[in-house]
Amino acid sequence: MATYVIYPTDDQEKFMKAFLEALEISFVKDDEEALPQHVLDGIAQGQADIEAGRFITYDEFKKRMKTAK
Repeated sequence: MATYVIYPTDDQEKFMKAFLEALEISFVKDDEEALPQHVLDGIAQGQADIEAGRFITYDEFKKRMKTAK
């Protein structure tokens, strides 16, 4: 069995649902658009780190990685 992921507009969604039902093709509609809480927590922590000055530039990161080898 194959799985297809599509991103229809509202009008296209109505058509796709009717089409799939007419052909008796099973489908699952997933309306969840929010990120998982652990991802949101990580983003918030990263933003707090930046505001507190706990960050390095990409160039500094590259320098540190070269010397770590």
